[in-house]
Amino acid sequence: MSETENINLVRLNELETKNEQAMLGGGETRIEKHKTGGRLTARERLDILLDPGSFVELDRFVHHRCTNFGMEKSHIDGDGVVTGYGRINGKLVFVYSQDFTVYGGSMSRTQATKICKIMDLAVKNGAPVIGLNDSGGARIQEGVESLAGYGDIFVRNTMSSGIVPQITAIMGPSAGGAVYSPSITDFIFMVKESSYMFVTGPDVIKTVTHEEVTKEDLGGASTHSSKSGVAHFAAEDDKHCLLMIRELLNFLPGNNLDDPPVLATTDRPDRIVDELNTFIPDNSKKPYDVVELIKFIVDEGYFLEVHKHYATNVVVGFARFNGRPVGIVANQPQVLAGCLNIDASKKGARFIRFCDAFNIPIVSLVDVPGFLPGTEQEWQGIITHGAKLLYAYAEATVPKITLITRKAYGGAYIVMGSKHLRSDVNLAYPTAEIAVMGAEGAVNVVFRNEVKKASNPEAERARLTKEYEEKFNNPYRAAELGYIDEVIEPAMTRKRIVDALEMLKNKKDVNPQKKHGNIPL
Repeated sequence: MSETENINLVRLNELETKNEQAMLGGGETRIEKHKTGGRLTARERLDILLDPGSFVELDRFVHHRCTNFGMEKSHIDGDGVVTGYGRINGKLVFVYSQDFTVYGGSMSRTQATKICKIMDLAVKNGAPVIGLNDSGGARIQEGVESLAGYGDIFVRNTMSSGIVPQITAIMGPSAGGAVYSPSITDFIFMVKESSYMFVTGPDVIKTVTHEEVTKEDLGGASTHSSKSGVAHFAAEDDKHCLLMIRELLNFLPGNNLDDPPVLATTDRPDRIVDELNTFIPDNSKKPYDVVELIKFIVDEGYFLEVHKHYATNVVVGFARFNGRPVGIVANQPQVLAGCLNIDASKKGARFIRFCDAFNIPIVSLVDVPGFLPGTEQEWQGIITHGAKLLYAYAEATVPKITLITRKAYGGAYIVMGSKHLRSDVNLAYPTAEIAVMGAEGAVNVVFRNEVKKASNPEAERARLTKEYEEKFNNPYRAAELGYIDEVIEPAMTRKRIVDALEMLKNKKDVNPQKKHGNIPL
C-alpha cells in the first residue's frame, strides 16, 4: 500500500470516527434518559418523518463559539440541532430537529445559523420547512447572541410566510422566545403528555400571580389544541405526530407558485349520494353532523380535519374532489347551532388565508343562524374578529365554491363565502333559508304593532310567521337575484362541486397592487 493510500485510509477512518461521534449527540447516557417515556431522539424522528434513505445532513460538525462560563471547554458536534433536507412521499422538504441531549437543545448563535441556512435554501428551492422543536430555550451562557439568533429565525419565518409551507412539531419543551417561531408557521403539531408551550412557566406564574398550574394544564397539547387554538393537531406519541405531518404534506404544494398535488382516485366524480336527499332534518332547529355530510361527498370519504378540538362550531380541513385537494370550511350545527363566535371566526380566517396562499380551492358548507350573541362576545371584540373571516373570504383569489345546506341568516350569510364576497359558484339545497333573520324574530320586529293590535295576538303571530317562512325560508328569492347560481338536489352535491372545480381550475383573479392589506387583527 502506497503512502498516499495510507494517508487516504487514515483520513477515511477519521471521518468515520467523527461521524459516529456526531451521531451520538450528547452521548449514550443522555440518550437513554431522553428516551424514557417513549420519546425518540432527534435523528430517530427524522428517520420516521422522511422517506427511507433520503435525508442529507448539513453542518454536522458545527460547534458553538461561546467562551463564557467554561463553555469553551465543552464542544459537541452539531451544537444541539440536526439540519438538512430529504423527501416526504418523494417531495423535497427541508428539516431541522433539535437534540435535547445536547445542552438541552438550547438555542445558540450557531444553532440559529444552521436553522437559518436551511430556511434560506427552502425559499430558494421552493420547498416546505419542517421544524421538530425540543429545546430548553435560549442558551443562557451566550446572552444576547442567542436572542439575536431567535430574531433571525423569526424574520425568516415572516418572509417565508405564504411562500413555502412551514410546519412545526413541538416534541418537548418550548418556552419563552422559543414559542414565537412556531406561532408564525402555518401548522403546529404537539404530542400529548410530552410537549408543552408557554411564554412564562408555572414557577414564574406562581411568583407573579400566585396561581398554581402544571406544565400540562398551562401549555400541554390538550390545552393548546382545545382551549387556546395554538396547536392544530395533537398526537398520541412521537411516531404518530411524524406520520400526521407526512399525511398533511400530501395535500400541500411545495410553494406558492405550484399547484397542490393531484392523486389518483377510484371514487367516481359523478357519484350520486342518495343519502343526502334525506340527510338534512325537516325541523330547522334539529342539529346534524356536518362532518358526516363532508365524508359523503369527498373522495373515499377521507377528511383531514384541522383544529379538530378548537372552536368546534366551525369545521375546517382538507379533502379531495376527483383527486384535487380542497380546503373545506363548514358550520357545525351540533355545536352552538353553528353560530359564529370569536374563536370560530379566527379559526376559519386563518385556514382560508393559508389555502389562498397555496392555491388550494375553498369549499364552504353553510348552515349558520348568525353570530353568537352576548356581552362576553361583544366586549371581547366579536366585531373585529368576525371581520377577519369576512376579510379572508373577500381577499381570497382561489376558486371558491359555497353550498348553503340550511340556514344563512344576516351578516353571517354574507361572511360565509357569499356571492357578495367574490365566491365563484354558489349553490343551495331546497332546504336553504336565506334571510336577515329567522321567521319568528323577523315577525317580532317587522310586525310588532300588527301583532299587538290583533284580537288574537298568538294566532296572528303564527300566521305572519308562516307567511314569512313561505317567502324567505327557501333559496328561490336569492336565486332570482343571481346570488345563488343553482338550487340543487342534495344527491347531486358531489357531482356539482366536482363540475365547479373543473370549470374553475384555470381561474385567474388578481387583487389590486399594494404593499399589503390591513386585516383587522
